[in-house]
Amino acid sequence: MNKYTISCPCHFGLESVLSFEAKRIGAENVTADNGRVTFEGDMAMIARANICLATAERVLIHLAEFRALTFEDLFEGVRKIPFEEFIGKTEAFPVKGYSLNSQLRSIPDCQSIIKKAAVERLKEKYGVNWFDESGAVHQIQFGIMKDVVTIYLDTSGTGLHKRGYRRNSNLAPIKETLAAGIIDLAHVREDSRVCDPFCGSGTFLIESAFKSLNIAPGINRRFSAEKWEISDSSVWSEERKRAVSLVKRDAKFEACGYDVDEECVMLSNDNIKKAGVASRVTAYQADIKHFDSVENSIVICNPPYGERMLELKEAEELYRIMGRKFTMDKGNTYYIISPHENFENFFGRKADKRRKLYNGMIKCQLFMYFK
Repeated sequence: MNKYTISCPCHFGLESVLSFEAKRIGAENVTADNGRVTFEGDMAMIARANICLATAERVLIHLAEFRALTFEDLFEGVRKIPFEEFIGKTEAFPVKGYSLNSQLRSIPDCQSIIKKAAVERLKEKYGVNWFDESGAVHQIQFGIMKDVVTIYLDTSGTGLHKRGYRRNSNLAPIKETLAAGIIDLAHVREDSRVCDPFCGSGTFLIESAFKSLNIAPGINRRFSAEKWEISDSSVWSEERKRAVSLVKRDAKFEACGYDVDEECVMLSNDNIKKAGVASRVTAYQADIKHFDSVENSIVICNPPYGERMLELKEAEELYRIMGRKFTMDKGNTYYIISPHENFENFFGRKADKRRKLYNGMIKCQLFMYFK
């Protein structure tokens, strides 16, 4: 099989987590940069990465990188890319991307030039003048940063945070990939007991179960590259079989969630059932005021945060209650994500460790208490 340079974007702050994940699945020459991890592998590794990586947002094939100050530079750079190695005569190849701090500022113009260059390359290679693009989609992505152009092919399609179990969610769900990263930072293991007292739609609980039981997060969904003409379906089938064989069915993991909102509890239990982990995870209705965790639990949560003044005051009072309830006398550890800059003051204790993260566009910190 051909080897490719594979690039996986991730949440800022989770690069080390994703890097370790990539090494664990057998990726070669793994390197981490701001919001991205790059490694090498064949089509089997592309399939494995899509199926198994919990904190990657997408799995992209890195096609080219070059400097471009003019549209002519952009056209010629893209035209040199061997698109025919990936895209068949009838397959689609839409273009999308971004440009920052560069001479080429117009996104629509960049899209048009890149599309034209790809078409010209494929016309020359296939000896045709028209592409109906009725087949499988090869999403071409571009990024232009300080006049350096990077071109990718997206193998995932729908973002990897879409596991398939959360068809419904509450108003402020945490993204599955970010939740998986926090769970890794919390050192959740196969014999862990996890608790989320603000379970919302159950994401922390389900992702904890996936991590502990070694259930590949993408095992029950499909990916764009599976439909490509160059893709061998047996490769994807074998990687799914491999993922199933690695599930730790004898793990001692268990988790429980609580939420004051009855609808959130119902939603969590529905998603837990869809995820196939109902034998290990359950959610109940309860107020944080009555929180009393089992000994040696890992408590992971994303407490409500208000942006309006009244809601903010309520959130701050909630942090005070958490500070009184989240005691260290039972051997528990606590991992709390919050955007509030003065969270520790209201909680009443300095965190043993903090990590900057982004929940969507909201700058947050993960406050870790384990001593």
